[in-house]
Amino acid sequence: MAFLDEVVAYLDGELNTTGIPDYPGAMNGLQLQNSGGVPRIIAAVDASLPVITKAAVGGPGLLIVHHGMFWQGAQALTGAFYRKIRTAMDADLAIYASHLPLDFHPRWGNNIRLAQAIDLEEITPFMETKGLAMGLRGTWRGGRDSLVSTVGKAVGGPVHLCPGGPAEISRVGLATGGAGSEIAKAAAEGIDTFITGEGPHWSYPLAEELGVNLLYAGHYATETFGVKALAAMLGERLGTPWSFIDHPTGL
Repeated sequence: MAFLDEVVAYLDGELNTTGIPDYPGAMNGLQLQNSGGVPRIIAAVDASLPVITKAAVGGPGLLIVHHGMFWQGAQALTGAFYRKIRTAMDADLAIYASHLPLDFHPRWGNNIRLAQAIDLEEITPFMETKGLAMGLRGTWRGGRDSLVSTVGKAVGGPVHLCPGGPAEISRVGLATGGAGSEIAKAAAEGIDTFITGEGPHWSYPLAEELGVNLLYAGHYATETFGVKALAAMLGERLGTPWSFIDHPTGL
């Protein structure tokens, strides 16, 4: 059986957990320890009460999530938050979270895995901010409707299209999650189509004005890739079984 401290040290190093700035609530890294063993690995997008309840059924293990338990900041251990912590601890379930480090990772990240899933070619970093590339860009030859279909198959769900750009596509940028508000920055880099999970209402009319196609493929749906890839890699490396808990939000 793998040991938790060794797994955490490996993940922290591979993901550059302490070197990538993030939102304070992300609290990347180990959020809850267990008694020290990792007999199984579970992946999920969110460390929500329903997810933790499902994960706890199998007993001890390591739950790897993209969105951890502390997005609301410090809070009293009462109500649903208490039940969440208690459920995990009673099951001897450790919880590890990786937000932006997992979005950006060049092998297991949400961005690269989505780009590969839609057969994006000539992939390069995209929309750099403070030395970090928020997304990826590349070439994709074909019609707009064909790309919408391809993205839908990749994420396993509906894609909402703002047809603000050309019907024939060539220069595509993507950033998983809630990057719709970055549409102006994306357009400034010369792409004709931008793929993300979701965005504010104003991102749709702005995309029209900028002459860019904007595909909203779902915040949750575009962020299942990284945790799956990370859990699969760990499972193979450690000889440990892994599973994915699918608990979509529809957003």
